[in-house]
Amino acid sequence: MSEELDIKAVSSDGSINSAATLQSFADCADAIAATTKKLEKAALLGAYLETLSDPDLARAARYFAGHQFASTDARTTNVGGSIISAALSEATGFGSEDLYPRYVRLGDPGELAAEIIREAKRSFQPTVTLAETESLIGRLSETRGIKNKTALLASFLHRATPLEAKYLVKLLAGDLRIGLREGLVEDAIARVFGQSLADVSYANMLLGDIGETATRARVGDLRDVSMRLFHPIKFMLATPAADLTDVARTMPEEFLVEDKFDGIRAQAHVENGRVAIYSRTMDEITHRFPELIEPLRSLATDVIIDGEIVPANDEEILPFSELQKRLGRKNVGSQLLKAVPAVLIAYDLLYARGKVLIDQPLSERRHLLDQLVPDRGPLRMSQGKLLREAAMLDEEFDLARARGNEGLMIKSPGSTYKPGRRGRDWLKLKRAIATLDVVVTAVEVGHGKRRNLLSDYTFAVRRSQEDDELLNIGKAYSGLTDRELTELTEWFKNHTLQEFGHGRVRIVEPTVVIEVTFDRVQPSKRHKSGYALRFPRILRLRPDKTPTDIDTLDTVRRLVEGTENSQREENGE
Repeated sequence: MSEELDIKAVSSDGSINSAATLQSFADCADAIAATTKKLEKAALLGAYLETLSDPDLARAARYFAGHQFASTDARTTNVGGSIISAALSEATGFGSEDLYPRYVRLGDPGELAAEIIREAKRSFQPTVTLAETESLIGRLSETRGIKNKTALLASFLHRATPLEAKYLVKLLAGDLRIGLREGLVEDAIARVFGQSLADVSYANMLLGDIGETATRARVGDLRDVSMRLFHPIKFMLATPAADLTDVARTMPEEFLVEDKFDGIRAQAHVENGRVAIYSRTMDEITHRFPELIEPLRSLATDVIIDGEIVPANDEEILPFSELQKRLGRKNVGSQLLKAVPAVLIAYDLLYARGKVLIDQPLSERRHLLDQLVPDRGPLRMSQGKLLREAAMLDEEFDLARARGNEGLMIKSPGSTYKPGRRGRDWLKLKRAIATLDVVVTAVEVGHGKRRNLLSDYTFAVRRSQEDDELLNIGKAYSGLTDRELTELTEWFKNHTLQEFGHGRVRIVEPTVVIEVTFDRVQPSKRHKSGYALRFPRILRLRPDKTPTDIDTLDTVRRLVEGTENSQREENGE
């Protein structure tokens, strides 16, 4: 039985708004999606945001950044594809047999919602406000049970226009797909309210709420902001080094060298006895590593630590495959804790003793970290060396591999911490055979014993750090276990955008990140990237990474240049 919504357009302070509508939000989103030019996107968004009251400005900024709640708000709606599909069926009368082929054709749940509500031939006028949308999202987070969530969402969709339904579903699905990142929302806020982008970005990092950042930017109140813990700060990323010459050319006269650990990136927040650990995908993973809570809680001050969680038996680093046994578990039992002990190796300090440290040089951040974190135990300090000669890295690489780690990190001691940025201040040297992080874009049915599995994966890199366009660069047939392939086959079937040859070939949602190794990169007219990987093989799944973390075409080009330089050296050129 459908549950009727009773939501008033009331702001967070209890006063009645001149309420912005979900329809106007959706109109703006459609206009932003229609252009590929970033300045136009920012201008369209800024013009819209400027018209809103403060409560609606906060809501719209969060939604355009892809957040249902502020980053500091731990609530989730837990509304997945099955609930959305059931709610759409209940609201329109279309059965699942009607929805699935449409979803395959359209490839987007929001587009599906708009199409079937349009075909249901309802003529409702736009009435839904952003305040009502916020209230619905809040109620979905509080409602228990699939049937109750479905009824609540269906009652909302039943009175929504096609465009309102389109963007509500997109928001619940977690992806607006309009070419808008949080950084571009920050840029629009800065431009329309006459603030510097640096101030807006910094305040958003401290507050963990782009909605509050927007309302503060409107009145120029961005400087008097204190750090709020327990929302993940975007991780600074490293750029793959093509070879030792690349290191020598990039790094200062003296540079820091650490082992590159083969684990998952982690950020630990500690304040007043509370501990939270976040993954690179910005998800809280504290419950998966209970043995780290007490060592972190015992630190002498409140901190935000950047590091790597690795499986380790005392000083021996175990293979990453051991850690994978814990990543998919909701509950980690005592037997698994004993079999696969985890260690957090700390290598950077972002906040301590009430002070944000990201603008301090790395050398100072590490000095402070060394005073807080021991050398041994479940929480330990990453050991580093200062070197002056890139030629010495060959020996250091071999030593790191002998310790069970996958390579080296090379960092500029004077570097500041740049959240969410991949620059040349941090370089990584991985395996002797090159590897890339890529995202799966298409899958095919395998052959032989895998003829019933989707086991052949086409994969892509991003065009650049600023451009999310995916460019295919190869296809891999091996490297995953039958169990992994079986689980992924079901996932890919449920996340197919298009299918050909009676389902033998599927274009899929570009979400699954894998790490591939290969012999070399060669020019290719077959792929849009202009390159193809020779003899690619899947090394492992990377559930700790998102498509925004994969490598770019620039990384591929540097690998090509490094190969060509090596060949010239071998030929005595």
